[in-house]
Amino acid sequence: MPHAPSHEKIPTTVFTGFLGAGKTSLIRNLLRQNDGRRIALIINEFGDIGIDRDLLLGCGDATCGEDDIVELANGCICCTVADDFVPTMQRLLARTPPPEHIVIETSGLALPKPLIKAFNWPEIATRVTVDGVVAVVDAAAVRDGLFAADPDAFAAQRLSDEALDHETPLEELFEEQLAAADLVVVNKADLLADDDWPQVEARVRQELRAGVGMVRARHAAVPVTVLVGLAAAAESDLASRPSHHDDGSDHEHDDFTSFHVSLPALDDPQAFVDRLRRVIAGHPILRVKGFAVVAGKPMRLVLQGVGDRVQHYFDRAWRSDEARAGRLVVIGERALDQGAVETALLG
Repeated sequence: MPHAPSHEKIPTTVFTGFLGAGKTSLIRNLLRQNDGRRIALIINEFGDIGIDRDLLLGCGDATCGEDDIVELANGCICCTVADDFVPTMQRLLARTPPPEHIVIETSGLALPKPLIKAFNWPEIATRVTVDGVVAVVDAAAVRDGLFAADPDAFAAQRLSDEALDHETPLEELFEEQLAAADLVVVNKADLLADDDWPQVEARVRQELRAGVGMVRARHAAVPVTVLVGLAAAAESDLASRPSHHDDGSDHEHDDFTSFHVSLPALDDPQAFVDRLRRVIAGHPILRVKGFAVVAGKPMRLVLQGVGDRVQHYFDRAWRSDEARAGRLVVIGERALDQGAVETALLG
């Protein structure tokens, strides 16, 4: 990662994308290619447990320690700009020396445009610039029509009846995040067949501004030289980034809910993963992420799931200064029954 002269504005990369698309994995890969640069991370999660922060602390990069990772867990970053984001940026800029690059991982439910606008606040406008907005897309989800079952038919319906509005909250978020992007990473390419790509890329391109690049990625492996150095100055280019909320309408999160489940030590991780898949299939669950203790193992087991795809792997040993406790964040639609999910997982 190239080092910028100290008199230049500090570049900031904003990572946006839907729940489980691979933002955290992409940032971990970026940190591994850091080459000693002072990076500060701001993480905004939907939920009340810092799973993403813990995952990033396990990246092993000495230049990104606990003090360099700031978590905003008081709500969606796009809705708490004045209360949370601006003061956090002020604190980062007051450091001696200040960071050389700032990385922001937004919640999967966040709108990028209000965050980009915040870079025009007088307190930070002279010091920081948005080098680029990177949208991360789950290729398999798009292939499966998660955001629009038939975009062409949907568009035809809209043309024939201007009063028709079948947009779902998930589809709107997808469109908002892509419309703000300077680069799109279409992740989980290994899950697609060659014949799937024309449909997936056409659906993504439908929401992009002219000239926005698109790259394919497996396991969020993208060279750092592709992700940074875009020099987009996005805060000065807001007019070209359309939003459903440009008319001042509110961005509500009432359609979504989240809670956490405490997990006992697992004797058989695979059996639990199989159960987790069944629970996800039987409830309106969008995303699960967390950690588990495995009986007789010194390593921490990471659990991450989107749809019927559940990953589990050991990322590091449990530290002596942390509680060996399993915990899982469950994010879903408003109708999600917390009690039923907990009973199904733990019963």
